[in-house]
Amino acid sequence: MENRAVAAGKRAAAAQDAWICFQDEAGQILRPPRARTWSRRGHTPVVTVPGKGSGRVSIAGLVCCKPGARSRLIYRVRLHRGRKGERRSFAERDYADLLDAAHQQLGAPIVLVWDNLNTHISRAMQSYIAARDWLTVYRLPAYAPELNPAEGIWANLRNGLGNLAVTGLDALNTIIKTRLKRMQYRPDLITGFFNETGLPFELA
Repeated sequence: MENRAVAAGKRAAAAQDAWICFQDEAGQILRPPRARTWSRRGHTPVVTVPGKGSGRVSIAGLVCCKPGARSRLIYRVRLHRGRKGERRSFAERDYADLLDAAHQQLGAPIVLVWDNLNTHISRAMQSYIAARDWLTVYRLPAYAPELNPAEGIWANLRNGLGNLAVTGLDALNTIIKTRLKRMQYRPDLITGFFNETGLPFELA
């Protein structure tokens, strides 16, 4: 069954000739995610990786669709080096900058669908939203990642990092940005992530 927030967002996007954009965040540390690989029987492959260390690459992404247009991925990456007093997540200003950049790239109003992260619903974020007449926001229900096509982006990204050992945060950042850029040039893949949600969008 189609979620009410998503259904309302779809109607609003159609009425405004707007893009509907699903937002989500992800992060990756130096230790790669577990993944399957091939090896000779009885010879378990071993990938040497750094210790826990410090630092993290955080990603905020927008998966955007509009009937008759190719699907788009717009993202921002932020490095956290584990320094004292350093913020470990995106701030309200970061989200506002991402949305402003998306509006400029898409050239149309945006209907934003995202979750109830505390930064998304803060007073500062509400002020940013109110100042943008081209932006309409709907919130997903709690614990509903299956309704967000951005989850497909993160799953695809992590699959590519599973057997990769990097030597530092800058190298990891470069690899992540390269793989996200490759996805940007594959609108069919992004559309596939929409289709996996089961949401009734008619995309090009």
